[in-house]
Amino acid sequence: MQNTEHTIWTKSKSLVNLSALSCAIFVAINGNALAAKVPEGVVLADKQEVRIQTTAEAATLDPQKMEGTGESLLARQLLEGLVNTDEQDHLVPGVAERWEYGPENKSLTFYLRKDAKWSNGDPVTAHDFVYAWQRLVDPKTASPYATYLEFMKMENVADIVAGKKSPDTLGVKAVDEHTLLLTLTAPVPYAADLTQHASLYPVHRATVEKHGDNWIRPENFVGNGAYKIAERVLNEKIAFERSPTYWNDKETVVNKVTFYVLNESSGIARFRSGDLDIANIPSTLYKDAKFRKEYDPQIHKSRKLGTFTYEMNLAKAPFDDIRVRKALDLAIEREVITDKVLGFGQTPTFTFTPHYIGAGEKIKQPEYASWTQAQRNEEAKKLLAEAGYSKANPLKTELLYNTNEGLKNIAVAATSMWKKNLDGMTDITLKNMEWKTFLDTKAQKNYTLAFSAWMADYNDASTFLTYYLSNSDQNKIGFKSEKFDQLINESYYAKDEAERAEIYAKAEAELNSHHPFVAIYHYAGLFIKNPKVKGYEGKSPQGTYYIKDFYVEK
Repeated sequence: MQNTEHTIWTKSKSLVNLSALSCAIFVAINGNALAAKVPEGVVLADKQEVRIQTTAEAATLDPQKMEGTGESLLARQLLEGLVNTDEQDHLVPGVAERWEYGPENKSLTFYLRKDAKWSNGDPVTAHDFVYAWQRLVDPKTASPYATYLEFMKMENVADIVAGKKSPDTLGVKAVDEHTLLLTLTAPVPYAADLTQHASLYPVHRATVEKHGDNWIRPENFVGNGAYKIAERVLNEKIAFERSPTYWNDKETVVNKVTFYVLNESSGIARFRSGDLDIANIPSTLYKDAKFRKEYDPQIHKSRKLGTFTYEMNLAKAPFDDIRVRKALDLAIEREVITDKVLGFGQTPTFTFTPHYIGAGEKIKQPEYASWTQAQRNEEAKKLLAEAGYSKANPLKTELLYNTNEGLKNIAVAATSMWKKNLDGMTDITLKNMEWKTFLDTKAQKNYTLAFSAWMADYNDASTFLTYYLSNSDQNKIGFKSEKFDQLINESYYAKDEAERAEIYAKAEAELNSHHPFVAIYHYAGLFIKNPKVKGYEGKSPQGTYYIKDFYVEK
């Protein structure tokens, strides 16, 4: 999912490797679904409330229309999908108590719990998932994730999205009230992992049809998650309270959680004054040894499955010229940004897909990654000159990013590097927008160069590589490569994970050869937390968490 930067919350899932099984029946019961696990002897605080910083106002609370990590964070509390994840990113039951793969991994059946309810008391059924998923692919919904089920190879997705078939032909069926059958056109051994995505959360049909786009207003919202909306003040805060109809409410401890929309400086200031329990740490402040010493036990950081890039609109000059794209790619000093500008564990990279993700171990950095920066700069200047640019006629364009202090620091560093390393052959200005406007601008392709960050939707390299398929809704830059598309398609038929990893490495190399982006680093998480708030320690590769697992010590 798209990251609002530097919001730490997003998701990643474990990979169940069944590709070697020719006729597999796999039943997944990974223990009970998560809940707050309060150790014996712990005294709970009288007031079970948590206050958390978020860095941008949610663009929407409609799961079929959201695309950002900030939105999915909120959706995870208000709605529940078929599966959830634990802090090690392993799948655990959600609305589905168990699931099984059919022959050759080309079907998947979920068995839903009978005690799941909506916040208005209605039962949650398999029909709710069918409705939500059909709504996702319906062109009328205009979902930014309309093609997501195509990555699962679900039957008829492409034709439905293209308007050639009706949504009711989608390969999902309610066998009965509590049994959901998925029909796939290719073997996808990690299909269950994909179902945790926010776009596949169920929605209450009667509510959506009654209120239309206004169904997400606090007074109308009907969810099936552990919490419901108590209050929302746009651009200020959104508060959730426990939902007594949630099937596992008896094991929920935190009664209320409030997310405050705050920039980095305001967030850390309110944390230090005791008004927030979880906040982001500005990278500039993290470099302060005195701050680190004072707050060391409360600081959490870890490597994440995500990549920071600057994407180029390939349909517009100057980025319709590969020489320009490669020049900007070569002239960025990754280590300076990761070590000097940020400095809390980011991994510099020229590739989009992290090599440490599932089946990504064979992905290699390109040959020029081993060059000195001086060598890269010389090649970049040569390419720009060939493209017709010089000090007298510099490359002029605009770098767009969403309003955020950390993003601004990186953008200033990047544009300075381009100007310095390319001997004044570039003149790149900066422009920032609020998150929702930024998303709309990118969707309309009204930009040339823009910040982008992709966080894994599950723990397999395909979650990155499918992003740039020619038919992917996430691919807004116009990248097209028949060879790349073919390689991704071949990956579904790999005989085992080792072969799939080989194919992924070839696909990444093909993607990088076109230089459609400037990949700069793979993410690291950094946040600070009140030590009395338990149930989340930031160990997940992508910071997935559920407030229902939290509790506050006295």
